[in-house]
Amino acid sequence: MTEKEKMLAGLVYDATTPELIEELQTTRGVLYEFNSLHPSETQRMKEILKSLFGRVGDDLFIINQPFRCDYGKQISIGKRFFANFNFTVLDEAPVTIGDDCFIGPNVSIYTACHSTDPVERNTRQEWAKPVTIGHNVWIGGSVTILPGVTIGDNVTIGAGSVVTRDIPSNTVAVGNPCKVVKNMKTQKL
Repeated sequence: MTEKEKMLAGLVYDATTPELIEELQTTRGVLYEFNSLHPSETQRMKEILKSLFGRVGDDLFIINQPFRCDYGKQISIGKRFFANFNFTVLDEAPVTIGDDCFIGPNVSIYTACHSTDPVERNTRQEWAKPVTIGHNVWIGGSVTILPGVTIGDNVTIGAGSVVTRDIPSNTVAVGNPCKVVKNMKTQKL
């Protein structure tokens, strides 16, 4: 397997391989163009993002500048998506975002994983775990979503939360670590 194939399969891979470095550089060039556009050039912004992402929903979607990601092709966005300023996605594994999702400013989604052992970490070997966000989700400002997390449908994640584990559908969750504080069916926990 190539290092990219290992990365996409969730296996340990060498993040410094020339193929991956070249892809990262290409994506940075595309993002430089996107982030340099005048804010009124929304049609060109959409064209760039559609070419960058693996999948984009049919209806209107907007990502306010600046936006950052590693590869882009592992990102799938549903219909009527909105992300505010400073949205960052490390998409070494798939990042899937459903329809009608709203992302606040300074939100980060991470799929890349690194060893906690400094000797192993310094080999630049890493792995990745996918992140999935359901439909009708609102992610508040300055939220961090860690690798391997699934957020269900109809969820609100409170500002400043660090999402370290799965969040079930129909809930409100907040905190560090992020925990469910309200179930929309029973109203309170």
